[in-house]
Amino acid sequence: MRTGSEPATARSALRARFWLSVWGLVWAVFGTVAFALAGRPGWAIACGVLWLVITVDMALILRHIRQGPHYQPGRDIPPYRPPDQPYPTRPHQRRPPGRQPP
Repeated sequence: MRTGSEPATARSALRARFWLSVWGLVWAVFGTVAFALAGRPGWAIACGVLWLVITVDMALILRHIRQGPHYQPGRDIPPYRPPDQPYPTRPHQRRPPGRQPP
C-alpha cells in the first residue's frame, strides 16, 4: 500500500544490504592482502580504506536489524502513517510557449 510519503519514510532491505556488505568485505580483505603481497601499497591502502567503510556500514546494518520491526519490518507490519503535515513542494515553473525543456 502506497501512502505518498515514501521518500521520507522509505525502508531498506537490511538483510540484503547485510549480505551484500559481507560479499564486499570478503573482496576488500582479499584485495588488501593480495595487493600488499604483490607490492602495490597504494592499492592495498585503497582496499584497506574500503574494508573500513564496509565494516562501519555492516555495524550500522546489524544495529538496525537488532532494533526490531521498526527498522526491519515483516509482512505483518503496516507501512508508516503519512505525515500529518504535508512536505513543502517546489512551485511549478511555467515555461514560455514554444520553448522545449533541455
